[in-house]
Amino acid sequence: MIKNLIAVVVIFLILGCNDSQESDFKNGDVIFQDASSFQSQAIKLATHSEYSHVGIIYNREGKSYVYEAVGPVKSTPLEQWITRGEGEKFVVKRLKDSSVLTAKKLKAMQEVGESFAKRPYDFLFGWQDDKFYCSELVWKIYKRGAGIELGKLKKLKEFDLTHPIVQATLKERYGNNIPYNEDVIDPQGVFDSDLLKEVYRN
Repeated sequence: MIKNLIAVVVIFLILGCNDSQESDFKNGDVIFQDASSFQSQAIKLATHSEYSHVGIIYNREGKSYVYEAVGPVKSTPLEQWITRGEGEKFVVKRLKDSSVLTAKKLKAMQEVGESFAKRPYDFLFGWQDDKFYCSELVWKIYKRGAGIELGKLKKLKEFDLTHPIVQATLKERYGNNIPYNEDVIDPQGVFDSDLLKEVYRN
């Protein structure tokens, strides 16, 4: 009986901690993880980053979701999103001055995001709106919805393209026509934005 009671208390505490953690995340928080794929390895090598995937958190009816470009642009339950990362590790960042995300701006960000829903993933990392990669989606939602630039755009040629894995990925995607002057925003570029502060890391 006592053992059963202890087990129930432990489960309650675990669930309570998970709910508390999730409830601490705010609309507009930016979440980063290292996704396990060959492409992710190339991204980390080229950008000298720990992270290869990023999305935006929003809350609905007491649950947290991540809006992301991962196949189609879509909304994913936070707990499901976390399980895709290496070791289920992730980092959450928030605007240092979160007061700028007024209800009006959050609504505008939501409308921008919804306008991109179901767009396919952009394996060529172009800057057009017909397809999206993860950090491009986050950057454009913040820029067009709130007028905030999370990180500086760089040209593809400014990244470290010397590693054989990176070169093989570029060759596979572009052949001999690598768009070195294409504007790019990478997960590390968003992560390093001086407008953000870290609010959670596991």
